[in-house]
Amino acid sequence: MTNWHERMTGWHKSTYTHWEENACVEVGALPGLVGIRDTKQGALPDEIRPILVVPAESFAALIEHLDR
Repeated sequence: MTNWHERMTGWHKSTYTHWEENACVEVGALPGLVGIRDTKQGALPDEIRPILVVPAESFAALIEHLDR
């Protein structure tokens, strides 16, 4: 099983973080891939903390769509 938490680098929080509710996501990267995880689940062990891993092109298309 791949441990994406260890393999992904550059994890950073969204600039749209809502601090009072801790409602934000973090994004990390590998060549050609982007990982997305929920900061509210930070206390979970990496083995069970879910990460959505998508191709970088798909993530870029999502961001472009949301920026419209």
